[in-house]
Amino acid sequence: MAGNSFGQLFRISTFGESHGVAIGVIIDGCPAGLPIDLAFIQAELDMRRPGQSRITTQRKESDTVQILSGIFEGQSTGTPIALLIPNEDHRSKDYEHNKNVYRPSHADYTYDAKYGVRDHRGGGRSSARETAARVAAGAIAKLLLKHAGIEIFAHVSAVGKINAPALAPLPVQELFALREDNIVRCADAAAAAEMIACIEGIRKDGDTIGGKINCVIRNCPVGLGEPVFDKLHADLGKAMLSINAVHGFEYGSGFEGSEMKGSEHNDIFETDGKSPKTLTNFSGGIQGGISNGMEISFKVAFKPVATIMHNQQTVDSEGNAAEIKGKGRHDPCVVPRAVVIVEAMAALVLADQFLRNKVSRL
Repeated sequence: MAGNSFGQLFRISTFGESHGVAIGVIIDGCPAGLPIDLAFIQAELDMRRPGQSRITTQRKESDTVQILSGIFEGQSTGTPIALLIPNEDHRSKDYEHNKNVYRPSHADYTYDAKYGVRDHRGGGRSSARETAARVAAGAIAKLLLKHAGIEIFAHVSAVGKINAPALAPLPVQELFALREDNIVRCADAAAAAEMIACIEGIRKDGDTIGGKINCVIRNCPVGLGEPVFDKLHADLGKAMLSINAVHGFEYGSGFEGSEMKGSEHNDIFETDGKSPKTLTNFSGGIQGGISNGMEISFKVAFKPVATIMHNQQTVDSEGNAAEIKGKGRHDPCVVPRAVVIVEAMAALVLADQFLRNKVSRL
């Protein structure tokens, strides 16, 4: 199976299945001498782990990370960093009923058609459990970016048709406190209360619902991104669209920008005598595929989780008509746990482009 690696200079490769012994990641290209804060890595994983609130899956995983290599006396050595996260609470019996049946909107049929074999236990490699490995790697990328003063913040901006107002221009630490003050991880308390009530109702109905996550990147230096195929927004788009259940990505003005005139959309430059700034930021901090020093902003849309507790018509591996109903423990809405995944993937992109930019000129 190809496609398990991401990045060029700061490169990760993830491995493992949802119901296997463990999942993990190997990070290649992390510079030597980076202080590694294990407590920070664990705290990031704790924000993604299952069973953390009444509106998430009740699978109980501690997601305790183990460092196997690449770190000595609290610092990176410049060699590959290997991180392992054991699986502790997998219930494979919950998936026996769909061993030979294709679940609607899952990867069952496509995996079977492509490889001729599939791990039906929780979706195997296609399970969102794989994203824990990305979060662990993203935590190390965040530690690298912290030295450059780059900050990344994401929060749940929508659940179904409930939309939070635009983020207030507050320091990231204040926004983080507002976000972590509720279980849906929305930085607006009033919108969060509506979202939680919506998700609880959806869960009682045995259904699921989608949502959106907004992300901002602050203090990004000018010059990150390669101007043709590896544009910064293109790398961010690929990173976000690689996350399970993501169905949409837009940056800056996004799709709304297509409804504007050029005279309305152009970001006019001004200067404070040091470096050019723009009066508006419809470009989302990226022009020509390269960061321009303004705040980078983007949105990620997640579809409803495909496993629902209703009877659905489908087919089996022999092509016969069948019926299936979801069993086991599943998220009614994925976005509260996906916030840290979005941040992790953004950090991996920025870390890679940051290192690439260091070798782009004399």
